[in-house]
Amino acid sequence: MSRIASESPPRLALVTGGSGFVGGHLIRRLLSDGWRVRALGRSTEARARLRALGAEPVTGDLSDRAALAGAMDEVEVVFHVAAHFTFWGAMRLFRRINVEGTRTIVEAAERAGVRRVVHVSAAAVVMGRPEPMQGVTEDMPLHKMPFAPYATSKAEAEEILLAANGRRAGFSTVAIRPPFIWGPDMPALDHMVETVRAGRFQWVAGGGQALSTCHVDNLCHALVLAADRGPGGQAFFVSDGEDTTLKSFLTRLLQSRGVTPGDRAVPFAVAWTMAGVMGTVWRLLRRKGEPPITRQMLRLIGKDFTVDIRRAREALGYAPVTSPADGMRRMPRPEAASTRRAAETNPQAAAS
Repeated sequence: MSRIASESPPRLALVTGGSGFVGGHLIRRLLSDGWRVRALGRSTEARARLRALGAEPVTGDLSDRAALAGAMDEVEVVFHVAAHFTFWGAMRLFRRINVEGTRTIVEAAERAGVRRVVHVSAAAVVMGRPEPMQGVTEDMPLHKMPFAPYATSKAEAEEILLAANGRRAGFSTVAIRPPFIWGPDMPALDHMVETVRAGRFQWVAGGGQALSTCHVDNLCHALVLAADRGPGGQAFFVSDGEDTTLKSFLTRLLQSRGVTPGDRAVPFAVAWTMAGVMGTVWRLLRRKGEPPITRQMLRLIGKDFTVDIRRAREALGYAPVTSPADGMRRMPRPEAASTRRAAETNPQAAAS
């Protein structure tokens, strides 16, 4: 028998959120590992990005049960990456996308005979009232705080996901919990650069709080490992394996774009009060956009928060593939970032 005839066909994965930051990196990783990839895309632009990445685009979203049924035909693993992530907004929107979207994905996967659903959860699901948390393990309880709609909705989604584990024979679910996700095309960096340049940037509590981070390559590595390894029905923290401080980390990120943030700082208690006042004003006046500072944001970055990744190391065989130093060296320089933004604004001119 020839070598070609004896080879197994490529494994088929479905990725939600494939046109986003994490999803795009995951698609590239899966393709490089020899998978076939399908990906959901709501808009023409999103489907074009998916096609350019090498994925097979499928029209639909997390609420489209008919589209999901077709998308999951012959799929072995679903990587559920799509989520609504902002620091501000109505809880009903977070629940509709993050909670009900996850429920729909899980139910569709069960019906379609998918073997495993691997979900990008969030380290923030264990964050309660603002207090320092170091070396956090998966034994910590989930928290659902009214000031943190994103983290609350991710906790509720994780509960739905893990409760479905084993409901059908051969069906399993796994949640991966990254802390601060970063990488060369992270969407939040442009906003931070603009804030610094406008003179509005201040360090909450001086920026000395301990921080775990997760480079997007490390997150994708953990997701791929979780497709085949580890028990179902569990969540796993993953990180870069080296903790840092908020000020050290963000300073290096911003300097990769030729910007230095300075030393202006605001005490946490003052920032927390300001965020509460701004939130009240935004709600009462129904102002558009996000307040300059929110309690959700402060809870994520305002206190020590580091995670213990021993369970992922032991159960998944996880080890970071990109160190913080290597990741920083690979961040685009200011000139490259300007070229990327120009290409996004005018793809035809950038290609000429």
